[in-house]
Formats: sequence, C-alpha cells, structure tokens
Amino acid sequence: MANAKNDYPELLLENQLCFPLYACSKEIIRRYRPFLDELELTYTQYLVMLVLWEKQSLSSKELGQALYLDSGTLTPVLKKLEEKGLLSRRRSGDDERNLLVSLTERGEALRERAVSVPAQIVKCVSLDESDARELYRLLYKFLGSL
Repeated sequence: MANAKNDYPELLLENQLCFPLYACSKEIIRRYRPFLDELELTYTQYLVMLVLWEKQSLSSKELGQALYLDSGTLTPVLKKLEEKGLLSRRRSGDDERNLLVSLTERGEALRERAVSVPAQIVKCVSLDESDARELYRLLYKFLGSL
C-alpha cells in the first residue's frame, strides 16, 4: 500500500490554508464568549452591533455586505436583536424593498458596557502589536481577493 502522505501532500490537513483560519476563528470566538455572555450577545450579534455603533443606521443589504453575511443568516440575527430592543428595522419610504436597520437608545447604551471587550480579547491573544497588525493586513488582503 502506498504511503498516502507522500502520494497526496495537497490533501494533508497541515497543508490546508483553510484549516488554521477555521481553527483560529473558532478559538477566538470561544475567547469572546465570556465577555459577550455578560452583554447577552452572540458573536454574530456583537458584529452587527459593532457596525451599528459605527454607522447608527444602514440598510440590511449594506450590513450584510459589511459582515459578509447573506440575508438568510442575517435576518434571524436582526430579528433577535430587535426583540432585545437593541435595534429597529423598518422599510425604506423611498423603496419598500430596502430594510433599514437602526440603533435604538438601548442599543447605544450597550456600547458603554461593550467598550472593554476588545482590550479583554487582546489579553487572550499572544501576538505582539506588529504581528497583530501584519495578521490583520494579510487577512484583509486575503478577504479582498475572494
């Protein structure tokens, strides 16, 4: 029997770019969990809130594009955040097809409680500042190429 490792090196897990990206993503999200539990947010809900804290209001299409989420994934997240009173959704007066998503006062107030989350995550990651900046640059370069 041939040695599979030598015959198909392109199929080795250690040779897959996708695997360390997947594993790191899963682990970093796990590190967020205790901090986000205090805010009663999932990681995806937190990402939505980050965009809303920055933009205040935008269409669901723009929000999906910013987060690389399709409407099937985004819609239930928005619905849950609306139930929590953190955002509102309404149809655009100009175009009924556009759903506008806006931060509520309660959503804005949550920002004060969330402000320490990024610093807490930095403590969980053992990268120096230049490595973190380089990783950030490379990941966005990669994302932009997809």
